[in-house]
Amino acid sequence: MQILKAIWDFFQYQILAMKWLDGLIGRGLSAIGLDTSARLGGSIEFFLYDVIKITILLCSLIFLISYIQSYFPPERSKRILGRFHGVWANCISALLGTVTPFCSCSSIPLFIGFTSAGLPVGVTFSFLISSPMVDLGSLLLLMSIFGAKVAIIYVIVGLIVAVVGGTIIEKLHMERYVESFILSAGSVDIESPDLTKKDRLIYAKEQMLSTFKKVFPYILVGVGIGAVIHNWIPAEWVSLVLGSKNPFGVVLATLIGVPMYADIFGTIPIAEALLYKGAQLGTILSFMMAVTTLSLPSMIMLRKAVKPKLLALFIGICTIGIILVGYFFNAIQGFII
Repeated sequence: MQILKAIWDFFQYQILAMKWLDGLIGRGLSAIGLDTSARLGGSIEFFLYDVIKITILLCSLIFLISYIQSYFPPERSKRILGRFHGVWANCISALLGTVTPFCSCSSIPLFIGFTSAGLPVGVTFSFLISSPMVDLGSLLLLMSIFGAKVAIIYVIVGLIVAVVGGTIIEKLHMERYVESFILSAGSVDIESPDLTKKDRLIYAKEQMLSTFKKVFPYILVGVGIGAVIHNWIPAEWVSLVLGSKNPFGVVLATLIGVPMYADIFGTIPIAEALLYKGAQLGTILSFMMAVTTLSLPSMIMLRKAVKPKLLALFIGICTIGIILVGYFFNAIQGFII
């Protein structure tokens, strides 16, 4: 057991968290005369370490996930989903969301395609909720900062929110609130040509570069905000607003996150800094989930596909689910961290 624990700790801290990189950057900054224990030096160290770490993880994950995705083009995904019914269809749809785009705006075109293909609306909404909230990238990045227990539980409860949310929409028969042009579009089910291994590698590389170009600005902004929180904002302020003394911290964090737009890679540095400063885990995760799932730009895009009543129901389900998840994590924080 000790050997397995040592192997896991090495994977956790040196591969995912890249603690060696933090030490290397700290020594490099000290060598050029910067005091990393001071605010400015600490901010620069935090910024460089997180940007490099997240970039390495981001590119590696996108390449791997895109390679896997090459075996599951939209046509094949539609056929797979079409084989399941009831809550099982919602479960498979939510799981499919874990290996698809990293932000809600990227997920909406796939949601529209699945709905146009005739899949039940509740099933496609399970996909739409899980895709930005619980992708494989979020699992590994959360493991690199919060540990395996937090990451695994986060993914499980996120999938539960997606399945429950899609099931509620299905039971309420909300199909009539999908815009008519989506329902009447239809779908031509064309077999994707067989790809060679080289083709799949090229596809994965192109997806990695394309996604990286879109996401990198948000990484810089997120890490920059995290560096400021980490080194300049007093811990007492963060603890007062988002700590255990404020019972409405989860609700506040969720409402703050909704109008923002970022993905999991841009919000994790902020979450890391907030946790270090004394914010509660569930409050931080609620903020992350709200930003990635209910961003204002994605809601504007979704409004083009669904009518206001269905959009309001979707926002309401996600908001309530995120708040409940936040309070749940706050309640178990002492057992998992």
